[in-house]
Amino acid sequence: MTSLNVSLPKVLKDYVEGQVSEGGFSTPSEYVRALIREDQKRQAQEKLETMLAEGLKSGELIEAAPSYWATKRRALAVGQRKKRAG
Repeated sequence: MTSLNVSLPKVLKDYVEGQVSEGGFSTPSEYVRALIREDQKRQAQEKLETMLAEGLKSGELIEAAPSYWATKRRALAVGQRKKRAG
């Protein structure tokens, strides 16, 4: 693991130390790692929601019922057979 030094004003340092003592973290580093992981999750969720919204706006909606996926699998299998046959 590598190190990263961060300078904080006293009020933020006190806050972090309080979170460590109250929040079940062993060290300030552990607390910061947890914050970073949560930020990564939040950003991934935002990206997913943006992609979902774009997908919903992209055209006519289709119902992705089991029959839809069966048709897609059959088409894929046919394409693979044609590719192998040359």
